[in-house]
Amino acid sequence: MRKYKQLLLANKAWANELTDENPKFFQRQVVGQRPDFLWIGCSDSRVSPEQMTMTPPGGMFIHRNVANLVNDGDLNLLSALQYAVLVLEVRHVIICGHYGCGGIAATLDGNTDGAVDQWLAGARHVLSAHQDEVMGQQSSEERVNRLVEVNVRDQLVRLARTETVQTAWARGQDLFLHGWVYDIRDGHIKPLVEIDSTTLLDTVPRPDRVLMRSGPEKSPEDL
Repeated sequence: MRKYKQLLLANKAWANELTDENPKFFQRQVVGQRPDFLWIGCSDSRVSPEQMTMTPPGGMFIHRNVANLVNDGDLNLLSALQYAVLVLEVRHVIICGHYGCGGIAATLDGNTDGAVDQWLAGARHVLSAHQDEVMGQQSSEERVNRLVEVNVRDQLVRLARTETVQTAWARGQDLFLHGWVYDIRDGHIKPLVEIDSTTLLDTVPRPDRVLMRSGPEKSPEDL
């Protein structure tokens, strides 16, 4: 069977399973959405926000792009942000990067051209700002993963400075920004930084350095 047909069959099975559990499930979806979260993540096919957080349909508004960047000229992201924050009034906006990110690795390698090269300009700014720390890591894997982390931090600060976020805070809206990184090696999410309306954006610290693991899996307390 062709792979795209498997997607259609899987969709039928998924819809049937939901309606078996709750016959009115899709009727309630038609009424509208009221998600608590806006997720800004990477387009990488290994990173599935709803699946890895077990969020049901309607619980998360999602925007994804290469290397989870917040670019001033990205009308797609800015539109999603405006709608999610000012209309849907989500309380939490999450920027989630992931270790082993291809966009971040390409930023370090520098062998890009065309649209990808233009898009990654934002990531190159992050590399320039944290050059000594990133390049001081011992291995290429560590350099990629450290740039992943500081990129999440810098993109979160850029997000906090957007007109939409500043407007929400000015009108007293409860809005919290979270910077996370997803570890594709074990499926766990690592919180890195949080920002709210009281945070001094010029003093947001860099996240803790990446911990490269070997041997038995470590507990969340170890991370």
